[in-house]
This record gives sequence, structure tokens and C-alpha cells, in this order.
Amino acid sequence: MPQGIHEIDLELPIGAVWDFVSVLENWIPLVPGYISHEIINDRRVTWTFLGDIGIMKKKISLQVDITKWNEPTEVRFTLTGINDNFTGEGYFKATALGEQRTRMTGFLDITAKGLKAPMINSILKTHVPQMTTDLVEAIADRMRKVYR
Repeated sequence: MPQGIHEIDLELPIGAVWDFVSVLENWIPLVPGYISHEIINDRRVTWTFLGDIGIMKKKISLQVDITKWNEPTEVRFTLTGINDNFTGEGYFKATALGEQRTRMTGFLDITAKGLKAPMINSILKTHVPQMTTDLVEAIADRMRKVYR
């Protein structure tokens, strides 16, 4: 299963981290290759991004369903392919390291299904960790700008 995890320490209180990641529209546009998104309701959104799958770039649409809101420490979600046979899950966790310091952890697991799955998953094993790192770093950078 192609997956990635990335942690970053922020000079922000845990409440600020929660306020940011608990609003889907704050972080979905920060997904690498972001093209667009549509909010269906407070627990479901679709997002479209340009995925780099080996030597080709492909427009991928996913449905994101929030499965858990655990204020102020955790947001969990599932991923379901709309135009391709992908499934997955992810989360953001926040751990208070002090009153003004928080560790944010991001996790993504994306798996291809179907006939081309073995080939695509071998490519995703290198791309998903980098995508996770890029997303968590982009979220951290945006939060630093918002909460200065």
C-alpha cells in the first residue's frame, strides 16, 4: 500500500492548528497538483488534481469523506476514486508540545485497484510519500502566514 507520513513542529497553539485543518477549504487547495474542488456537505468534498504517475500526468478526481472530527487533535478521512479505481485514507493529527507549540502529523494512503494496479502502485510508492510531505509543508507554511 503506497503511503506517506510527515510530521512538522509549529510555533502555534493546538487550537490554531485545529481551526485551520478542520476547515476543508483551507487545505484542499494546497494538495500538490490541485485543479479544483467542490464542497458537497460538511463531511464530503470532491477534489481534482493533476497526478504525476510515472512518465505521465493524469487528471484524478477523488471523493473525500470525513470519517472523524476529534477536536482539537484529529481529522480522519477516506478517499474514493471518481474517475479511476483508487481507494485510500488519511489523517491530520495535532499534538500539543506546549501552549504555543504543536506537532502536526499528516498521513496519506492511496492504493490503485484493477488491472493496472501493480504498475501504478509501484509508482505511487515513491510519489505518495513526497505528496504527503509537500501537502503537510504547504499547510504548515499557510498556517504560519495566517497566524502571524
